[in-house]
Amino acid sequence: MPTTGSFIERHGLYGPEKFEAAERTKKLVEQHDVEFVRVVWPDQHGLLRGKALTRAAYISALKAGNEITMAPFFFDTANAIVLNPFSADGGFAVEGLGGSPNVTMVPDPETFRLLPWAPKTAVVFADLYMGNGSLFPLAPRTILRNALAKLAERNYTLVAGIEMEWYLTRIVDDLLGRCSLGAPGSPADPPQVAPVARGYNYLLLDHLDEIDEALTPIRDSVLAMGLPLRSFDDEWAPSQVETTFDVIEGLAAADAASLFKMAAKQTAKRHGYLASFMCTPAIAGFYASGWHLHTSIADCTTGENLMVPGEGEALSELGRHYVGGQLAHGAAASVFTTPTVNGYRRRRPYSLAPDRLTWAYDNRAAMMRVISAPGDKASHVENRVGEASANPYLYMASQVVAGLDGIVNRTSPGPLSEDPYSAEVEQLPASLSEAIRVLEDDQFFRAEFGSTFVDYMVTMKRSEIGRYEAWVAENPDSETYVNGVTDWEHREYFELF
Repeated sequence: MPTTGSFIERHGLYGPEKFEAAERTKKLVEQHDVEFVRVVWPDQHGLLRGKALTRAAYISALKAGNEITMAPFFFDTANAIVLNPFSADGGFAVEGLGGSPNVTMVPDPETFRLLPWAPKTAVVFADLYMGNGSLFPLAPRTILRNALAKLAERNYTLVAGIEMEWYLTRIVDDLLGRCSLGAPGSPADPPQVAPVARGYNYLLLDHLDEIDEALTPIRDSVLAMGLPLRSFDDEWAPSQVETTFDVIEGLAAADAASLFKMAAKQTAKRHGYLASFMCTPAIAGFYASGWHLHTSIADCTTGENLMVPGEGEALSELGRHYVGGQLAHGAAASVFTTPTVNGYRRRRPYSLAPDRLTWAYDNRAAMMRVISAPGDKASHVENRVGEASANPYLYMASQVVAGLDGIVNRTSPGPLSEDPYSAEVEQLPASLSEAIRVLEDDQFFRAEFGSTFVDYMVTMKRSEIGRYEAWVAENPDSETYVNGVTDWEHREYFELF
């Protein structure tokens, strides 16, 4: 490895394909007269952070990277500073992180896309590196990369389909100048919003057409970025939308989920709307939103779906073991699939969301819903436990390592359930507090993601829970909550996610 040269060259961070992609993006920058490139990375909450670099700075970053503070990793969901930046290791138990040092953003040029809603602007994902050229260990994109690498070692790859529910509302009053602007650990007042439609229905074309004017800019943005959009659907509750995408492989699937959320939120805001991926907003009449993650395992070499069942099977043997791994580790994975206090409001019987560790054939009450037929190359499973605000990288990474563990150890999922809500099996955690306790004691995710990362997530989430519990102690009258949702949750999550 060279000891001189630029940061990327010195540490061997680009191979031939990356160098070729980097040259291609330089040409795109010139061709489309791009003035700014937003170099972004997902934080511990799945939020995209980064910088808007000038054209010259971006081209420079393709050689030297671009230094940026790692300070956001100190923050919980309300930007409360959870760890002490000025201790010897910054509170991370990672050497070299004391004093809130810079890390280096290294663009992943294969992810470069023009932003259709922002003139002369593009976006590219970055990976974060320490000064010595090692990957920043707490970055969720790194966690997913490492998990996918373990799959690849066995010649497997993850194929994912994204099906996400969310809310589209119209901003009535942004309240700026008359509201709290927030403080560290205390979110600002969210805008006052109104639904864009009324009445409960499902797949009603009149509902979908009623909000078409608001959806069209979002749809156009998603398509212009080249994301494999399949559908916009009228979901059950008023102003609730479901968006689905065609299958995407590996890391690109998590990137696509992040890009979609970014496109929906930023495009909506520019047109006077607010898109929210919060599970259950504190708005009268709203219902919980979920993120149903469809996955299968394919052969890296041939692309063959390895979960296709034979006659008399729900899934192939590999597919059944994959599900066995998901059920074995589903409780501990809850912090990654359902990371907010609010998300656990979905987990109740007969709610179209799972409340226990079950699998079933084409049954929406199960955690793992099997969608398959003998010889059907599209056979796969759907995990219905996730909430829409889940971090795409950690959600998918948890599926990868749990499924691979099931395959390697030939874990049985047990019998298919005919009535998942009455199955006598282990319950899923019913609160974020319970989920954190399960994760903290879990040795599997400590081995897969590292104890440093698990302890870090436990600490982050305990800060969030502590602020929530303090609010509830001061505001115990549940009759004042909307939809049973506290004002604390709405302030914490509605605009953020």
